[in-house]
Amino acid sequence: MNFQEYAKVAKAIADPKRVKILDLLSCGEMCACDILEHFDFTQPTLSHHIKVLSEAGLVVSEKIGTWHHYTINQEVAQEYIEETVHLLTHSDNCSCKSNSVCRQDKSASTTV
Repeated sequence: MNFQEYAKVAKAIADPKRVKILDLLSCGEMCACDILEHFDFTQPTLSHHIKVLSEAGLVVSEKIGTWHHYTINQEVAQEYIEETVHLLTHSDNCSCKSNSVCRQDKSASTTV
């Protein structure tokens, strides 16, 4: 996952309603009608939130009858989790290693 893809996922989950949708979907596949029961907004608003999550790759849908059923894309979710850990922790393959020394290393080398 490159920085642009990572940022797209981060933007998608930056909305509390979309976070709640993901929390609901973490229990398994859900129909749009069932998701709507947990919110005080319209079906078009739900469609907008689902579209943002889908475009980020986090949610996949399947049309069954007249309703769409949604699930979390586990591969993208796992990749995002791994990238978050990588970005927020120091490792030998940090981006800073290619240009300069990481802050952690700089502070250690400048300490007297």
